[in-house]
Amino acid sequence: MIQTDRPRLLSPPAEGWASLCLVAFMAVVVAWSLDDAALVLGRRDWTDFLAWAALGGVGVGFAGARLGWSRPIAHLAGAAVAALVVPWMVGGVLAPNASPAVQYQATATASLNAVLDLVVRGLLVTRETGHYLLVLGLLCWANGQFAAAAVFRHGRPIGPIIVLGAILIANMAATVHDQLWLLVFYSVASLALLTRLHALDEQATWLRRRIGDPATVGSLYIRGGTVFILIAVFGALTLTASARSAPLAGFWDDAKPTLVDISQWLQRIIPAAPDSRSLGVPSFGSQVTIGGIWSTSTEPALEIHRTPGDDTPYYWRATTYDAFTLNGWTASTLTRTAREAGSQVLDGTLDRIPDSAARRSVTFQITPQDSFFKVAFSPIDPSTIDRSVTLDLGGNDGYFQSIEISGRDPYTVTAAVPVTADVPGGLTVNRLRAAGTAYPPGIVARYTKVPDGAIGPEASKLIDAIIARVKAAGHDTPYDLAQAIVDEFHSSRYDYETNVLGVCDHSTSIVECFAQFKRGYCEHYASTMAILLRHENIPTRLVEGFLPGTLDKRTGQEEILTSSAHAWVEVYFPGYGWEMFDPTGGGLANVPALPTGSFIPLASPSPLPSIAGGNGPIRDPEAPSARPGVGGGSTNDRTSGNQPLIVAAIVLFVAVLVAAFLAWRRGPRSASTPDAVYASIAALARRFGFGPRPTQTAYEYANALGDILPNVRPELHTVAAAKVEVAYGRRVLGDDRMRTLRGAYRRLRVNLLRLALRRADRRRMRRGR
Repeated sequence: MIQTDRPRLLSPPAEGWASLCLVAFMAVVVAWSLDDAALVLGRRDWTDFLAWAALGGVGVGFAGARLGWSRPIAHLAGAAVAALVVPWMVGGVLAPNASPAVQYQATATASLNAVLDLVVRGLLVTRETGHYLLVLGLLCWANGQFAAAAVFRHGRPIGPIIVLGAILIANMAATVHDQLWLLVFYSVASLALLTRLHALDEQATWLRRRIGDPATVGSLYIRGGTVFILIAVFGALTLTASARSAPLAGFWDDAKPTLVDISQWLQRIIPAAPDSRSLGVPSFGSQVTIGGIWSTSTEPALEIHRTPGDDTPYYWRATTYDAFTLNGWTASTLTRTAREAGSQVLDGTLDRIPDSAARRSVTFQITPQDSFFKVAFSPIDPSTIDRSVTLDLGGNDGYFQSIEISGRDPYTVTAAVPVTADVPGGLTVNRLRAAGTAYPPGIVARYTKVPDGAIGPEASKLIDAIIARVKAAGHDTPYDLAQAIVDEFHSSRYDYETNVLGVCDHSTSIVECFAQFKRGYCEHYASTMAILLRHENIPTRLVEGFLPGTLDKRTGQEEILTSSAHAWVEVYFPGYGWEMFDPTGGGLANVPALPTGSFIPLASPSPLPSIAGGNGPIRDPEAPSARPGVGGGSTNDRTSGNQPLIVAAIVLFVAVLVAAFLAWRRGPRSASTPDAVYASIAALARRFGFGPRPTQTAYEYANALGDILPNVRPELHTVAAAKVEVAYGRRVLGDDRMRTLRGAYRRLRVNLLRLALRRADRRRMRRGR
């Protein structure tokens, strides 16, 4: 005999089609928020598919609930469909005009390359974008599936409303785009869903108890809820426009260090969008994304005690970057080496100061004014620090990236500052002109690399014009080219602006964008100069830190604010090391002019380097372990010696599982209320698809479960009776009844696990048969 009472997918759900529309709209609003934020390289058109992914998740979640599948089966089926659909959607972005097979292949290739970059090659970021789109698509799909399953399987909208709302608010806080209207839409939809489901629940209660007209009470709840929604939304918008208090300001300040760490970690999975909102503090981490806005605050950053009378304007270097990513920079192949207090920081690295360079030692005491700085600051090259630190090196060949240090305790840095005078080894214009182009191979391989697409027609035209002017002036050395770029960027043809949202939104490379529009802030200026010099095979790297602060010459106290955060470049000169240049216009640059010095013959007949393969793969000329003094504390090989830790972790994990099972088997140690016991039993059964229906009483639910598990029928009746007597009869159970209740609870916690094997009984129980 054919059964015709199976729930049909297209039949109206008990919650109504309007509830499905509201759930779908909530999921789509969150997808719209992520799409509007342009999370992947500022390309909004790349994330237009997110709304469709969210709708797909809602459809699968709704279908699983309507077909009566158990929760594990429904979610597994939804995950399988997502694994087929979302990669195809991403492939449509990566290869829009290709066949479905090619689109799947494009997604798989991009994701595999991302995994190899992040896991195998140990890179901090990857230039792939397909996996970013895949993560966002799966996130939107999961949002929709979770929301639909929670509402139409369990009738519980609170969970998805909180989860989806948290994602929406987090994204709103991270982007500079105005998304208040999306929050309004989401709030209206979520409140309407709550009102509708509550009205349906009240209708069912009145119908079951036969009190009044269920349709009338439902209509009353919906009308009243609608009025409440309108008043609440109008009041919230009014307060948003007029409120001025900041009750969470203290919490925000305390949370900044954690948020900075989280944001840097998340960029491995979701890149920082060009329109991301700044936390108001420079992170000085291992990567930097150049967006459309430069935002800092006027909070104190550093307090530096210098030698009284020394009025040299020092740039305070924090981090250096070697790899350009078209819209940012990163420190590739990062390795870490421990340095004891007082030891020579740069000893054994390829960034060590050349013996021929004249340097003078200067000591500073630096006091961080907040705990979000995780790096040590120093002018140019640090020699020693009076605390144990970790030296971060870019690449296996050991070039300086940063010095890890934590806390707000003061530390003393001794730096080797270049001598700018016409003395042997001192810095002068003529000495840097005569430095030549005999660069070490490792320097060439790492610091002349230009990725494909970094320089377009406008940037090529710009560098050609600058080179032509340099040669016409009679000097065509790397120093002259670098200084000519600085002079070009300091001219009135370029506008320093901290907000260039919308200018480079559709540009693949910020270098090409800056060369075309000539607008930007320090990272635009410095990145463009660095890549133009690299294009001519001149080793250059990006540097971030602080501009010179406010100095009291009499006391030697220098105050630096976070608004002094800055980016500049360092150019390598054989025999002298790295020399800084600040190309940023707007009057921000504060680099002392070098003396011209006496004439010195050029060190090589070829003034501008013509090194082949500058854009080829990086090959370290010498492994760190082969060089004396390098790699002693390196953590580059992070897997060696970890076997005992892995075994210990496995043993600990098994012990925790055993202890958790024993504790769970034993049940509560103290007296539990009958309401709590009943709720716990119902929640456990619900996990296997045997939760109570909204209209079921405690006795009806106990009888239904007892029909499926006859051996625990007495325990179920014990729990149901205690629930009813306490909740409705207002009775207080004695000690004997409570002991009996706890014993029943312990037995039920184990026996209800058998529900996982009673798959065939789920539909029968849902129908109340």
